[in-house]
Amino acid sequence: MLIVTALLAYLLGSVPFGIVWARLFGLGDLRKIGSGNIGATNVMRTGSKPAAALTLVCDAGKGAFAVIVARILVGPEAAQIAGVAAFLGHCYPIYLGFRGGKGVATFLGTTIALAWPVGLAACGVWLATAALFRISSLAALVAAVSGPAIAGFMGYGYLIATLSGMALLIFLRHRENIARLVAGKEPKIGQKS
Repeated sequence: MLIVTALLAYLLGSVPFGIVWARLFGLGDLRKIGSGNIGATNVMRTGSKPAAALTLVCDAGKGAFAVIVARILVGPEAAQIAGVAAFLGHCYPIYLGFRGGKGVATFLGTTIALAWPVGLAACGVWLATAALFRISSLAALVAAVSGPAIAGFMGYGYLIATLSGMALLIFLRHRENIARLVAGKEPKIGQKS
């Protein structure tokens, strides 16, 4: 059952909602716009806030949905497996030749479903960092690295390893952003990449 859970969660996570909403809104192929990423930040670069908001909600929602359904149907041990599988599906979607997004929204949605106080706190860190610096990638990196720390601080120690692994992958997928941050060339929210 755990293997089936992981497979189904991965397939759900692989759904590229950014591309879906961009096409439904007539915005073109998201992979040929801005950074080419399939996440909400790049959808925002098309100028369509509704499409970006829907992408954010759906990308977070697929991680949360996978966790909740796995917990109800299989048990608590399946919840983390489903969350990680959905996250990996977003980052490496089978439907797009394993070239996906950076996983931030799915990470946050998964974290909220696994332990809502931790997830909400990580979202708060993202919002505060984004408001202060106006750089989405920086907010993502700070939120990702704060997740395991918040989990430990709030007494959810069993999530530290899972959230740390996801955070590490988020950092790896943000390598180019990190290089631009160091060089002072990372675009700000609302600015063309």
